[in-house]
Amino acid sequence: MTDDSATQERIFAALTAQSGVKRIDTHAASVFLDGTRALKIKRAVRFPFLDYSTLGKRKAACEEEIRINRPLAPQIYHRVVAITEEPDGSVKVDGHGRPIEYAVDMARFDESRTLDHLAKAGPFDAGLASAIADAISASHAAAIPTDSKAWVSSIPALVDGNSNGLRNGNHFQAAEIEQLAQASHEAFLRVRALLEERGRQGFVRRCHGDLHLANIVLIEQQPVLFDAIEFDAQIATVDVLYDLAFTLTDLLRHDQPLAANIVLNRYLAATPPENLGALSTLPLFMSIRAAIRAHVALARLKPPHSDNAGTLEEARRYFDLARALIQPPGPRLIAVGGLSGTGKTALARTLAPAVAPLPGAVVLRSDVVRKQMFGVRDTDRLPPSAYTPELAERVYQTLAQHARRVLAQGHSAIVDGVFARDFERDAFAVLARACNVPLTGLFLVADLATRQARIGSRRGDASDATQEVAALQEHYNIGQIGWATIDASGTQQQTLQSCRDAIARANKAI
Repeated sequence: MTDDSATQERIFAALTAQSGVKRIDTHAASVFLDGTRALKIKRAVRFPFLDYSTLGKRKAACEEEIRINRPLAPQIYHRVVAITEEPDGSVKVDGHGRPIEYAVDMARFDESRTLDHLAKAGPFDAGLASAIADAISASHAAAIPTDSKAWVSSIPALVDGNSNGLRNGNHFQAAEIEQLAQASHEAFLRVRALLEERGRQGFVRRCHGDLHLANIVLIEQQPVLFDAIEFDAQIATVDVLYDLAFTLTDLLRHDQPLAANIVLNRYLAATPPENLGALSTLPLFMSIRAAIRAHVALARLKPPHSDNAGTLEEARRYFDLARALIQPPGPRLIAVGGLSGTGKTALARTLAPAVAPLPGAVVLRSDVVRKQMFGVRDTDRLPPSAYTPELAERVYQTLAQHARRVLAQGHSAIVDGVFARDFERDAFAVLARACNVPLTGLFLVADLATRQARIGSRRGDASDATQEVAALQEHYNIGQIGWATIDASGTQQQTLQSCRDAIARANKAI
């Protein structure tokens, strides 16, 4: 045992001797929980990816942890505190004696409120999923861009490192591991030029770096990101979509497909449109993240835990997810039309998670595009002058441009608009043929009273439609629709099932 290790054992013994203190150990740190306080001490260890072997290095790491994490979670991270040896030989936290160790002084939070624990209780609601996306997009907006060529060139090594880790213990078939590695390397070659360009555009940033669900906690009903990587800036300097991919992957693994889709869509809506043109990177990014989780789980299968069935099952589920993600099915285009109040947006959002590839389709909504064109928030109301036929044509042209961009990246899109004019519907048929993807058109219908009642119950929605607008729409000359007409006057579940049946019939016809 080194002198530093011996000193730490003495400190740990002194801290745990206090009544009510709970100790949690990881490979790189020991955390001491006492009432409302948490002290995190870096262990005197050295690994290929971090070095805490000296007191000076541990102090610097504590200071870096505060610097990186406090902007993300100021309610958790307080300061670096010295642990001192007093003249009488006793050990004190923030004493007046000689510093013999340093710790990150943190506020203790309810460990049962991390998202990995909450995910076990059932599906996240749309509000929580949206808040998760907002927290991540805010962290990326504040992150410092760096044109790091090291990030792109490190990806093959990530893939190979996963392969080596997945061979641990011979739990998985060698052929499956090799297939995953080969598909990952091929995917990297396809997107390498795009990733290099994104680096030049400022999308490679010093990110959180470890955004799985256990590192997001709900505090006062808001998700807070914590425990960002502080020990190696290079590991955390990545494309922002790779940072996002960890959360998406973990949501899928924790059986939260709707939340994963909402997070993706909300993030895309809140960040620069160039991210729509980089969706082709997600299969590789998410697969790498899933494989990392699989091989980290395998690494825990060592005596006395080498036969832990739960850990092996976790590794298997992540490994299977990695294999599924790296070979996504082809994209498709779904257009959802109908007069105001027929339930288009609710349907589009409910359909999206089930539309391959994972984590579901990108939803493109005419109401949101219109607000973006005018540079206002989704819930800000626009004047009647924003709803001229000329502006409507611009909205649908922009929708088509966004959809083309999404489809070109191998991702599916659901377009949500009234589609009251035949040339608007025809334009998306032309787009689908140009992109060589199947198109399913769904046109929702409901009586005026039902539509007006739904419009009257809306709160905080992007649509500016009123009950009076709904009445005027009754006089639209919609023409020959040419899409599947769906009775949307019943429950959302009934409408959803009718649309799923229509999509299934369209699939058989392809």
